[in-house]
Amino acid sequence: MVTSILEAKFRDAFSKVGIAPDIPILLSEATREEFGDYQVNGAMPASKALKINSRELAQVIVDKVDKGNIIASLSLAGPGFINIKLLDSFITSRLGEMSKSNHYGVLQTEYKSQTVVIDYSSPNLAKEMHVGHLRSTVIGDALNNILSYVGDKVIAQNHVGDWGTQFGMLIAYMVEHANGELEYDIKDLEEFYRKAKIKFDEDEKFRSKSRNYVVILQNWQKYGEEGEQVYRYWKQFTTISMRHCQFIYDKLDIRLSASNIAPESMYNSKLDNIIQLLESRKLIKESDGAKCVFFEPDELNDVEGVPFIVQKGDGGYLYSTTDLAAIDYRTHVLAGSRIIYVVDSRQSLHFKQLFNVARKAGLVDDNVVLEHVQFGTMTNEDGKPFKTRMGGTVKLIDLISESYNRAFELLKIKKVNEDSTDLEDLTHKISIAAIKYADLSKNRTSDYVFSFDKMLAFDGNTAPYLLYAYTRIQSLLKKAKSDFGYDIASYVSIRINITITKELERKLLLMLLRFADVIMVTAKSCYPHYLCQYLYNLVVVFMQFYEFCNILKETNKEVLISRLLIIDKVGEILKTGLELLGIQVVAKM
Repeated sequence: MVTSILEAKFRDAFSKVGIAPDIPILLSEATREEFGDYQVNGAMPASKALKINSRELAQVIVDKVDKGNIIASLSLAGPGFINIKLLDSFITSRLGEMSKSNHYGVLQTEYKSQTVVIDYSSPNLAKEMHVGHLRSTVIGDALNNILSYVGDKVIAQNHVGDWGTQFGMLIAYMVEHANGELEYDIKDLEEFYRKAKIKFDEDEKFRSKSRNYVVILQNWQKYGEEGEQVYRYWKQFTTISMRHCQFIYDKLDIRLSASNIAPESMYNSKLDNIIQLLESRKLIKESDGAKCVFFEPDELNDVEGVPFIVQKGDGGYLYSTTDLAAIDYRTHVLAGSRIIYVVDSRQSLHFKQLFNVARKAGLVDDNVVLEHVQFGTMTNEDGKPFKTRMGGTVKLIDLISESYNRAFELLKIKKVNEDSTDLEDLTHKISIAAIKYADLSKNRTSDYVFSFDKMLAFDGNTAPYLLYAYTRIQSLLKKAKSDFGYDIASYVSIRINITITKELERKLLLMLLRFADVIMVTAKSCYPHYLCQYLYNLVVVFMQFYEFCNILKETNKEVLISRLLIIDKVGEILKTGLELLGIQVVAKM
């Protein structure tokens, strides 16, 4: 990465000046073109430690920097900002080293790969997936792609909810009303669930039966024919539910499959051991018959006195207990060194408590990173929760269908690819891309307004705009081959030199060089919007380049081929970045 090369040079200069290694270099991209390509701001904090003028210190640092064959010039601004301009020859040579095989510079970094476990999507079963599952699903899948790309071994865990009182309630209703029938779909189950919940709230006898079925389910082999019936119904609704979930994943082009399912029920046999471990560590105190873990005042910087309940007074376990068992499994069986939970921000207290208890109990050591990748909610354009007109929760399949229908009508109005027999496939790709990108391009910690009109727009920071740019690049390359006989693949193979003749060429090349830096920052921070913003900025610069620099009209063959090589690389990186976000490119629009 360019930043790691520059940081190494400035760290060496800092050391020669006597600046301690714990003082940051503060390297960043230049905020304005006249300031150069990068900027180092570390002279200011360093000057305070050394008690000297910051601008004078910055000049001393500049004098110690080994420019080598990388830096063209260094200059000072303000109280000690150091501006860096790179050599054109360095920019073009680095671009020549970027290839698909080294992930365009990503695999040339010194990143130490690790085993990462990502918990995402995680719907509750016996219900249709709704818009509330969208963010966890698309953010988690993008992180799966990105972390795999940087070299991590990624293990996806779909921690579906398939256990507990609510499922005993559903089984009790099915025993009473299903008459042994096993042919149902997800809508039938959801209706059963709704009616079962009403009866559970109103009928004490039904409530008791529901809880008893949970006990039977936990050890169904010991209950003979009744146990087999309970297990059969439970297996039926989990199978139907996961079939529905997989249908949604396939529609959204999500990588999750049956092999990634790690349901709550998977940890049932381990829950008693978790309680015993917590008791052996003297972490449990009883409160009204329930077993809880309490925290010291201000230990979690949250409301005091909120306990972490791991076992109810009637002996039942909670999802907190299951989550502890899951951490144990992910650490000791899956050997995860970084465990990521993509769950909405409303669960932040739960995860603070969970991680705290897991460390106190010795389920993880200090080398294991436990990370809550939280996100905000999706709202209507009026800023209110995303609901149907009747006030109900919007089903995810309905959202997908609406996006498809709107995209189809938009493509017809714009007469995009109207003669193509692949219009349905194009519509599908654009509609799914629009949904994903609208979510991923926002800072995940913020709430965001969902708007079909904005996300399907062909201008601005949207998926259709980026996809259109990609098709324009492919069209240029295709025309260069058909009209002039310039097959870009042949020139790539013989490594024709790229030349810089205009400032926009240089600007575009710099953008390409920054791809590896952006990917690494995204992987470490788990903020996909960094990658989205980069891709949008790349396309904006490409569009400027396309408008103001002759490409196919260029008369100098060497310059023409150089520009074709540049836009070919733009296309490759744009395609790669979109695919990491879970978005498929299209051939033409």
